[in-house]
Amino acid sequence: MDDRATVERQLGRAPRAFRRVAVRCAYGRPAVTEQEPYGSDGEPFPTTYYLTCPYLVAAIARIEAAGGVERWSREVASDEALAAAVERATREQREVRRELAAGRAGPDGGAALELGIGGSRSPGSLKCLHAHVAFALARPGYVLGERILAEVDPLWPADGCCTREH
Repeated sequence: MDDRATVERQLGRAPRAFRRVAVRCAYGRPAVTEQEPYGSDGEPFPTTYYLTCPYLVAAIARIEAAGGVERWSREVASDEALAAAVERATREQREVRRELAAGRAGPDGGAALELGIGGSRSPGSLKCLHAHVAFALARPGYVLGERILAEVDPLWPADGCCTREH
């Protein structure tokens, strides 16, 4: 099965703006994809790194459901070093998006290229922990994403890959 088909199976739909697999799980399957800044229809796609591993998607959803977005937002607001790490990652995200766009701009005139992780306009305003985790897996060293990931134990399912071929 090719990567695009595997990601489609993981998501339950065709991936939008799919560029490539950026990170694989311990079992060799796609875990994080890299998306084009603009879809084939020209519309902005705000999430550069997209978490696709069903096991991690579910684990992060549980963290979010338990108030994780609010908890981590408070942590970023109260920890200067963590806030600085988010700012650095936001700048890096914008650089990556501009590089991937290679001079292209959609109907938004390129405004989407200036969005932060997960499409956020403001680095201190967390929207989606999945996007921060995907960024950390694709760009190791991103402190916030790595701290969120530290809440997932084990990182990969111990009983084998959660993505089945059939």
